[in-house]
Amino acid sequence: MGKILEKMLVGRLKWHILPRMSHRQYGFMPQRGTEDSLYDLMSHVRTKLRQKKVLIMISLDIEGAFDSAWWPAINVRLAEERCPPNIRRLVASYLDDRMVRVRYGGAESARRTVKGCVQGSIGGPILWSLLLDPLLQGLERRGDYCQAFADDVVLVFDGDSTGEAQRQANAALAYVRDWGVRNKLKFAPHKTQAMVITNKLKYDTPILRMGGVDIGLSNEIKLLGLLIDRKLTFNGHVKQACAKAISLFKVLARSAKVQWGLGPEVIRTIYTAAVEPVILYAASAWAPASRKLGVRKQLGAIQRSFAQKMTKAYRTVSLNSALLLAGVLPLDIRMQETALLYEVRKGHSRAVVGDEEVEVPVAFVNLDHPAERMGGSFQCLVDGAELARHVGEGLSIFTDGSKIDGKVGAALSIWNGAAETSTRKLRLEPYCSVYQAELLALRKAVEEALRSGLPACGIFSDARSALDVVTRGDSLHPIAFEIKNLLKEAEKRTQKIELFWVKAHVGLEGNERADVLAKDAAQHLKTRAHYDKCPVSFVKRQIRKDSIDEWSRRYADGETASVTKLFFPDAVEAHRVVRRIALDATLTQVFTGHGGFSEYLHRFKCKESPACQCDPDVQESVPHLLLQCPIHAVERFDIESTLECKLDIDNISKIIKENVKINSLLRYCKKIVVRVNNRNKQY
Repeated sequence: MGKILEKMLVGRLKWHILPRMSHRQYGFMPQRGTEDSLYDLMSHVRTKLRQKKVLIMISLDIEGAFDSAWWPAINVRLAEERCPPNIRRLVASYLDDRMVRVRYGGAESARRTVKGCVQGSIGGPILWSLLLDPLLQGLERRGDYCQAFADDVVLVFDGDSTGEAQRQANAALAYVRDWGVRNKLKFAPHKTQAMVITNKLKYDTPILRMGGVDIGLSNEIKLLGLLIDRKLTFNGHVKQACAKAISLFKVLARSAKVQWGLGPEVIRTIYTAAVEPVILYAASAWAPASRKLGVRKQLGAIQRSFAQKMTKAYRTVSLNSALLLAGVLPLDIRMQETALLYEVRKGHSRAVVGDEEVEVPVAFVNLDHPAERMGGSFQCLVDGAELARHVGEGLSIFTDGSKIDGKVGAALSIWNGAAETSTRKLRLEPYCSVYQAELLALRKAVEEALRSGLPACGIFSDARSALDVVTRGDSLHPIAFEIKNLLKEAEKRTQKIELFWVKAHVGLEGNERADVLAKDAAQHLKTRAHYDKCPVSFVKRQIRKDSIDEWSRRYADGETASVTKLFFPDAVEAHRVVRRIALDATLTQVFTGHGGFSEYLHRFKCKESPACQCDPDVQESVPHLLLQCPIHAVERFDIESTLECKLDIDNISKIIKENVKINSLLRYCKKIVVRVNNRNKQY
């Protein structure tokens, strides 16, 4: 019960204070996170570097930050923010009468405390942010760049010379220390880090002091898990991230062998859920570094190991072959992809969307007071009998959304009793989603219900996800937010609008009629689009398409994976084919040419001769064994009869794309490779 009360208290506290708090606080703030903090910081730094400024970055250290939050100062801050008296009294009671107890050696000591955000509490972070906010706002008024993530505070000063930046920094440090003294918070100069960032070859070393103690300069500062160096190369961060990935691989490698252990899909899940997030953390802040060849090689080395485990390939298999067969994109491309998606979603880039506007959530501060957030509910109607009980003499509106032939539409079928009285058709831009169409139809239905002025109305939809988001009290989807406001307006007018979910495509007349109208709206309506916000799902698809095209170009231009290219000359098409193949160690040998073949064994000094048994002048390679070797002529004749075409280098890549032929071809390949492996097993 205590945690529930605390959560209710924090919700109301946030509603009162967040609109007036500094936007430079990123920690535990709605719709903000570490990546936002790091991206804004690095954007500011890069902007100043382009202006040829000298920058000084300082990371402040507050001794025992959360444990040192002084309760009287928190109570004063609540009064300054004009929080209601009931909230202030509840917070004061929450903090009052707390004891610290220590048991040691059979003895116990207890004493009262008047400071500290309660450890493990829900309200600790927001109370700390409330206490720190005057410092951030004061620094902003002074013209200093500052930002914080909870108790991690960073300052950036710039000037045309080191001396100018130094004067700003020392003045700000004095201001910070004085503020700390007033609020009983102690800043630790010996733990505070500072770093000079500049493109200039010659510059004076700044002398920084805080409370009479010199602050040492370093070549790199770690902020929120990102290691920033003075030249912004991020080499140290890449090395650190790769070391974490290597440690994960070592653990995985012990339980993922060729013939036993973790399967490819399990390894893929571990890679996707654990390895990629480690590497791609804060990608938008350091993505430019991933274009460097040295960084690409480091990332490729990590990824190659995991891709080889996914495909059960030999350790000598190239990066391009392993990635193609594993069906994963190179990490540097994933880095650029992740960074671009972040920038487009946040409105920092117009790439992909051009002049279109990306659909963004409603700002958290626009939500109603927690006590007034109307959650609502909807009823589920399973069959026509239940539907008939709710479709009476009053107004009934059936809604639906549809995407067909690359076009998107939505529609309303309005019924009065048992007869349809009118319809509404809506058109959305082709890049919009069915989800948006369903929500738009619901919004239009609520508008129609309000316009009718009737005391009761039922709205019927087959989109469970749309109804779920509409009936959630804290939903920030822009269309759902508008629907909730309309429903509140109906409640004020004492109009009863009920929402119902009906099963799709089971012959319910109103629902089927709305479905037909939605398809017709998508295909034939020629009006201006009723909704044109670009969904994030479309942005993701477009960015992924560009990423795959870049990967395909890199794969085609690469000098490695020659055997793999015989089967898969194009990476885009290969991705579709590989997903349908149950890849195992034998097939990987077929597609890579790395396996128990004389040519391969000779190349790595495991066999004296690379020759095939059929001819001492011909190397025993995968193309030769599958397409030319007379020893396997009978099997080759049988498969050519089955496929009704001749096997050769020019058409094997075409055969493998055909669903009706691929399984027969793979069985033939595996049969030949198993036979050759058994013959060369002694080597």
